[in-house]
Amino acid sequence: MSVLFKNATIVTMNARQDVINGDLLVEDSRITALGSNITASADKVYDLQGDFLIPGLIQTHVHLCQTLFRGQADDLELLDWLRWKIWPLEGGHDPESIYDSALLGIGELFLGGTTTIVDMETVHHTEHAFQAILDSGIRALSGKVMMDEPGGGVLPSLQESTEDSLQESVDLFEKYHGQGNGRLEVAFTPRFVISCTDALLKEVSRLAREKNAFVHTHASENRSEVRVVEETRGMHNVVYLDRVGLTGPRLILAHCIWLDDEEKEILVRSRTRIAHCPSSNLKLASGVAAIPELLKRGAEISLGADGAPCNNNLDAFVEMRHAALIQKPFCGPTAMPAREVFALATIAGARAIGHEHDLGSLEVGKKADLAVVSRQGLHNWPNEGVDVYSQLVYQARSSDVRLTMVDGRIVMEERRLLTIDVPRLKESARRSLERVRRRVGLN
Repeated sequence: MSVLFKNATIVTMNARQDVINGDLLVEDSRITALGSNITASADKVYDLQGDFLIPGLIQTHVHLCQTLFRGQADDLELLDWLRWKIWPLEGGHDPESIYDSALLGIGELFLGGTTTIVDMETVHHTEHAFQAILDSGIRALSGKVMMDEPGGGVLPSLQESTEDSLQESVDLFEKYHGQGNGRLEVAFTPRFVISCTDALLKEVSRLAREKNAFVHTHASENRSEVRVVEETRGMHNVVYLDRVGLTGPRLILAHCIWLDDEEKEILVRSRTRIAHCPSSNLKLASGVAAIPELLKRGAEISLGADGAPCNNNLDAFVEMRHAALIQKPFCGPTAMPAREVFALATIAGARAIGHEHDLGSLEVGKKADLAVVSRQGLHNWPNEGVDVYSQLVYQARSSDVRLTMVDGRIVMEERRLLTIDVPRLKESARRSLERVRRRVGLN
């Protein structure tokens, strides 16, 4: 199908960060023309009347398997949140509840203009989350969480052997990597150092190199977590991950709040990708990551909402706003300017997953992953003479997104999801949550 967007304010995020008042043509899954007054015919034509046309937003740390548990684990710090609430609930998942949870999250992401995610599932039933990813049309780098450390406080419902964890992860990679016209890629996703043995993490490092795969995990999110790693490994988180061979441009590390200078230097030198999750870090009282300093050092940073139970939404516009605002009391009003923050949610996210050549900006030849954002609301009015990045980061809301496209396919239009049956999903998700809560003794 071909789609022509006319009279748009096109926020390209190309190397010059051009903002163009003009048109953009999509044919099949690619952008084929961009400029003023494109006259080509198309199957669909949208007159955007000056609304923003932006690259699809990219979130580099989410947990689709947790969306079902939104509001079930509030006002706790990380390790209590995990051990008292999230691990029991994840352990109670069944195939249908995993599918529903993933689809719920994807629907919310589409409504907010997010087109690509880096996702971490739970120990069991990952193939059903993969099916939701394939059915819905989102683009995802996802994987089965790995938890084999018997002394890490892991519940029996999530405990797995090293051999089983590795084999299942490899099997998922072999079966699903590259499916959906390449929209689904599979990563190795050990949860964090506390829940994984040395043997597992060293083998993950070897397998990732062998298969040229990404690794996605958490590090240095919480001071209690850092303390446990120091006690059990005798060194700081990032130093340990470096010693077992995991750091590098194909490692995506969520959070990275409590880092010392040695760890910061390792992350910069190795070009490890850092997924900054400001809202989650605030809600769990984990802290504020030193993102301006890390960027100044040359670190690779992108943005993510984390899971719904530690954030309560999956809204990239909220993450952009928080990423900008939380630094200013510490670093001054010029820290984290809107243009830089918008780059973290677009082209930097594409770079984090090794897809800067075909995602993250609106350029001819790139994948047609994009969103239309209205400028017509009173909170965006009047908009003459207002910096476009300020509008997008400080003023725009997810509810302003009018259309979302992934791989040339329209998945949301005028607030209506086109690949998800919302009434069916809501009823199925309600039953799934009830079933999981009953299974783990919360009903």
